[in-house]
Amino acid sequence: MVASNLSHRGALASDSSASENQVWDVCASLWDPTANPDGYVSLGVAENALMHKELANFFNSQQLVDQKSFTYGDGPSGSKPARNAIAKFMNTYFKSLKSLDANQIVVTNGLSSVLEHASWALTNPGDGILLGRPYYRSFISDLTLRTGARIVPVAFQSTDPFSREAVGLYEKALLLSQNSGVKVKALLLCHPHNPLGRCYPEETIVELMELCQKYQIHLISDEIYAMSVWGQHVTDPSLDTDTVPFESVLSIDTDDIIDPSLVHVLWGLSKDFGANGLRLGALISQSNPNFLAAVRTCGIYSSPSSLAETATVRMLTDNAFVETYIKDSQKLLAESYMFAVNLLRKYDIEFKPGASAAFFLWANLGRTYLEKHPEAKEKAKRQGITEVVFQELMGRKVFVVSGDAAGAEEPGWYRLVFSEPRDIVEEGIKRIAEALT
Repeated sequence: MVASNLSHRGALASDSSASENQVWDVCASLWDPTANPDGYVSLGVAENALMHKELANFFNSQQLVDQKSFTYGDGPSGSKPARNAIAKFMNTYFKSLKSLDANQIVVTNGLSSVLEHASWALTNPGDGILLGRPYYRSFISDLTLRTGARIVPVAFQSTDPFSREAVGLYEKALLLSQNSGVKVKALLLCHPHNPLGRCYPEETIVELMELCQKYQIHLISDEIYAMSVWGQHVTDPSLDTDTVPFESVLSIDTDDIIDPSLVHVLWGLSKDFGANGLRLGALISQSNPNFLAAVRTCGIYSSPSSLAETATVRMLTDNAFVETYIKDSQKLLAESYMFAVNLLRKYDIEFKPGASAAFFLWANLGRTYLEKHPEAKEKAKRQGITEVVFQELMGRKVFVVSGDAAGAEEPGWYRLVFSEPRDIVEEGIKRIAEALT
């Protein structure tokens, strides 16, 4: 089918599909030293594989299917048992100031659906959503592809994006957007952050709440990495690990700060429980039943499977398993981070210090490449250093996310995932070093 046979939005989606399909082409031919030695090494997909064996053992010990599993159950927006289990889990681990209950939660088949539904319910086509740079690249498609919303990127230059000083830059971007005719309706945080791997201090979140209150815009806090904070387990003092703890937006007293109907939190199984494939995410809004009602009308398009819900209930209600899993996962993430950092140091590859959460290293591969290939400066001017290095990486069959795709303010930066088995991390960073040589 040619583009002229498609709708305008279909044609735009078709034209932009190549970069999205590239990820899945990589995943379809992953490296294995024995089974597929010519495959791609992926350090580009945000998965935590470090506890997959424990997850498999747990779920294989459970009875996940009964006769009700083959029905529509309680409806498409999350079964009562699943919503209760999520509420109880988040009350315990997110330290929600006001106790969550099932009626404040909508469940979908992952946070991409939650984000799209939220954008659809909170914005009109052409409205803007504030998003600090760099960002998780799929936020763009999740929030804009089918809703017609626009991303209003926030640049920080030399300002720490997690500091109180950064709040003024959000306001500057908002005002510039409004003056250009784009009405800002929401501000999205990724907390802990993808790709920088840091948590927002409470004082920064409070000032962002005050900003949202001032302009009557929604604050959406994507907390999908909430239980993947591992900085406390790093034993190498030279890494300058950020000591800011994770504090959920749910744990903050919003009285006299922001209308609580403007505050919403997202969470899912994919990252903290290493279960991208289970496809289950949740929208939590404690004081905006109209927002939840609007999102529920989209439920038929994003209903989680009964098996995913049953697995979620079994896991989240097993207190001993959850406690042990989170503790062990955090320790393994810290160990994997230190392992990856030592490899980057071995190959003299620059990375941004201070990470303490999530699965990422933010590395400046462009600078290393140009230092070793001064003759490539003219080519880099024509094509962009990020693209030049990306092609070198793909030539070595190692996949990472480029900073250009993640809204980086400077060229040459890339996001590297370290939460894979050590042989994959080691092979991937070795190939990166070879591509830069």
